[in-house]
Amino acid sequence: MSNISLSSDLEKVSVAYLEYCEIEKNLSQNTIKMYYFYLTDFLDWLKTYTSNQTPKISDLNDTNVKKYRLDLNRRISTKSNQEFKRSTQKTFLVALRAFLKYLIVIENLEIMSPEQIILGKSDDRVPKVLNEEQMGRLFQVQDLSKRSGLRDRSILETLFSTGLRVSELVALDKDDVNLITGEFTVVGKGGKARIVYLSQSAIMWLKRYLTTRKDPFLPLFIRYSGVHMVKDDFEGHSLRLTSRSVERLVKKYTKRAGISIDATPHTLRHTFATGLLREGADLRSVQELLGHSNVSTTQIYTHVTNTQLKEVHKKFHKDVNESGEMAEDVVESVIS
Repeated sequence: MSNISLSSDLEKVSVAYLEYCEIEKNLSQNTIKMYYFYLTDFLDWLKTYTSNQTPKISDLNDTNVKKYRLDLNRRISTKSNQEFKRSTQKTFLVALRAFLKYLIVIENLEIMSPEQIILGKSDDRVPKVLNEEQMGRLFQVQDLSKRSGLRDRSILETLFSTGLRVSELVALDKDDVNLITGEFTVVGKGGKARIVYLSQSAIMWLKRYLTTRKDPFLPLFIRYSGVHMVKDDFEGHSLRLTSRSVERLVKKYTKRAGISIDATPHTLRHTFATGLLREGADLRSVQELLGHSNVSTTQIYTHVTNTQLKEVHKKFHKDVNESGEMAEDVVESVIS
């Protein structure tokens, strides 16, 4: 039986919650790090607001949470020098709601309901995507005389072909990828497995890259510079390319290609998804390929492309332009 009560140290209980997320819920380390960041932010704010360096669970109440929401709404981002977006505020509050649910369901505490934390309506998110011409330029600026250039080209091809998250990409081992069938299973957020598919172009570039690999190391993508590998690391995990490294190389090639969009690996994931929708793929199929647990997450791509609406708009203007009389009537009505 739990010995946690409303008078328990809130900071210590939050640590217990993060351990629960890791062991019982099997959340990824990246997710746990983000939960730690958001909960620490709330705790630091609470310590300042209440002038108490050891807040209790009882301090996690409706009054304090409302004040915290107000603080989030007034905050200025150090990165953009602008107020926090609603979507940013929402991520902080979602973490707090998840923590409250844990306290109620797992620790059996009578405390404010998670639903009392109103998330509010988020601003519409329109994902950044690259068009066909920009993608062509992005794929043409690697130095293919270098093994790192071949590696980078295969990384870009793989990201665009599969829609992988960057964390999923860097976690791949050589044996994970089937270059014969062009399909393989990847485990994404929440331990959810899905099948992704490689284009013929991606298969070709991966094969070219792997011919330069004479090492026995497991990671699919390894670095060729930086700190030396860890001693006795016979499988080469210390050479595995990091998410940050992939983010830097995408930015480097975007700039080299003269593309004005501030692209990231996730931009290629967005481009992959919108391309599928433009080619007529249904939303559920795209959801499955992206590994989204909820189709509402996939729906952000309908802001970028809606083939049916485009055809309706095109047909309307075609009918108007084919009728000279209609066009003249429209002009006269505007003038009068």
